[in-house]
Amino acid sequence: MSTPRSGSYGVKGAPYAFLLPAVTLFLLFFALPIGYALWLSLHKVHVSGLGLGAGARKEVWAGLENYTDALTDSELLRGALRVLGYGCLVVPLMLGLALLLALMLDSERVRLAPFTRLAIFLPYAVPGVVAALLWGFLYLPDVSPFYYVLDRLGLPQPDLLDGGPLYLAFTNIAVWGGTGFNMIVIYTSLRAIPAEVHEAAKLDGATPLQVALRIKIPMVAPSLVLTLFFSIIATLQVFNEPTTLKPLTNSVSTTWSPLMKVYQDAFAKGDVYAAAAEATLIALATLLVSFAFLRTANRRRQQEAAR
Repeated sequence: MSTPRSGSYGVKGAPYAFLLPAVTLFLLFFALPIGYALWLSLHKVHVSGLGLGAGARKEVWAGLENYTDALTDSELLRGALRVLGYGCLVVPLMLGLALLLALMLDSERVRLAPFTRLAIFLPYAVPGVVAALLWGFLYLPDVSPFYYVLDRLGLPQPDLLDGGPLYLAFTNIAVWGGTGFNMIVIYTSLRAIPAEVHEAAKLDGATPLQVALRIKIPMVAPSLVLTLFFSIIATLQVFNEPTTLKPLTNSVSTTWSPLMKVYQDAFAKGDVYAAAAEATLIALATLLVSFAFLRTANRRRQQEAAR
């Protein structure tokens, strides 16, 4: 009867040893902060008297009180509506432009394709705060060269940092920065389409427009779903653009978006318990929207495959 070698246990445990650093980092920097945020969201500070003596401020159990206050907070709800309107502008425009650019770059007639891809992708490499600050100064009439040109031409000079045009200003920043990444994802899927498919379409007399609409776009549908999924999540978590542009205009409040409301409650008001509950609700809403979107996309794909 043969006995197992002592080294066999080391070989079997090697995969777990390789996973240990990743699991440790996940627990320390992802699971533990989430657990602590959930714990904070279920507590509050109880102040006795003037709150000046020792033991006058105590952390007590609050249950779902913070969540109830967050769901009935008009500022948080208005911020969610603003983000919804912002997303209705950003997501279709950004993905439509990314798809159009990817189809153009995949055309046989395009020239300088590597340089064009790099030029379109380059804005994505610019940090979000830097991009928002750059565009913010271009929106200011006193320092923007665009307003100088409009003035010389005698054309109207809209104030993009006031009122309704503010949504267009935020949308422009997001589209400028995010189109390149989505274009690269879609373009990579287009390049993976077998050449035989294009040759068969040409033999059948299909025009480039018909090839794009009936062959290329349906075949890159999974990439479109992926980019749409990421874009929705990024839109729900908008924070850099309004926070960076806030010092340049009075039209952006400190609670313009839900994440700005969380930041205001946590660091300006010092109420980390309410902020934790709000952040948990935002994360839950993002999870539900993402789950519903992916489930709908999977159901449609299964229906199309069954036809």
